[in-house]
Amino acid sequence: MYKGQKMTVDFQRGDAALNGICPYFTMFPLDFPLNILQRKARSGDVVLDPFCGRGTTNFAARLVGLRSLGVDSSPVAIAITASKLATATVDDILAEARSILTERDAHHIPTGEFWQWAFHPTVLDSLCRFREAFMEDCTTDARIALRGIVLGALHGPRQKNFPSYFSNQCPRTYAPKPAYALRFWQKRGLVPEPVDVLAVIERRAKRYFRTSSDITGAVRLADSRNADSLQPETPGTRFDWVITSPPYYGMRTYIPDQWLRNWFVGGPDTVDYSNRDQVVHSSPEDFAADLRLVWRNAKEVCAEDAKMVIRFGGITDRRANPLGIIKNSLSGSGWRIQAIKEAGSATKGKRQADAFLRNKTTPMTEYDIWAIRQ
Repeated sequence: MYKGQKMTVDFQRGDAALNGICPYFTMFPLDFPLNILQRKARSGDVVLDPFCGRGTTNFAARLVGLRSLGVDSSPVAIAITASKLATATVDDILAEARSILTERDAHHIPTGEFWQWAFHPTVLDSLCRFREAFMEDCTTDARIALRGIVLGALHGPRQKNFPSYFSNQCPRTYAPKPAYALRFWQKRGLVPEPVDVLAVIERRAKRYFRTSSDITGAVRLADSRNADSLQPETPGTRFDWVITSPPYYGMRTYIPDQWLRNWFVGGPDTVDYSNRDQVVHSSPEDFAADLRLVWRNAKEVCAEDAKMVIRFGGITDRRANPLGIIKNSLSGSGWRIQAIKEAGSATKGKRQADAFLRNKTTPMTEYDIWAIRQ
């Protein structure tokens, strides 16, 4: 099939299970990029997401047989996205897990009340062995897939039948903040239980890596405001699609809210409240100016007939007009708006603003903005 020919998509919905490998609060539904690529993309098209988050766009591209590049400034997001692009078998993943647990010791195990109450000592020891192994080398598909599995199981609720998570009782999307978590566990007498780490990994590997595809993509830890960050992996390649959802104005707590997973991929063992390498939120105008940098950088690596689709909305505790912000960001960016379509509210599909609602406030309408390269 030559480039430009209409694609025929052949995959089963069960193949989409891998998209759920790890909870992540800034996410749009898989159907958003998938429907666009199924209906509009042609064979050989290449897809870019400069705010890839947990890699939903990149995974959708893989499902329909297209190459992609995902870029994000969060190490957690990059690790999750990479796991969705890995080509690994269940046997390979389990062999890698057993090898790490039997052939190495943990050199640094966090101490303190939080860690004593969050994980059983044997579980924390295993997690630290994995962490140190991945920090040394996480370049093989088996290790990339295994890291994604462990990230998804790192913390979550206790199950009635058999453990699905490694932690004491926790939320699964947000990392527990230490002070609150300690009060919660101690008040209820919830102590961490021993968990069969390999059994959890095996169940998840069989769930998420039942099938595989030779079509994959690339993911890059970088700041999309820098021009070099969006350069294609293969020289001479041009992107045909940009499908993305940037952070909504006022949403800045990506790393603090994912601090345990950030620790696991090499970050500190305390909550990091800094906002390094993130789009600025000092004002709607400054925010739009930062987005404009990204759109301009994307234009420079896109084909002449490239299309961009942006899902954007707002959060209720910021008095700013989402449509005004996104229109401002596209002004002078090298992209011309073709259409603006309502995408419903954040509650529909549990999209990113939904996680930030306060006191069950009515979520704001989100929009899909379609633009073409000028």
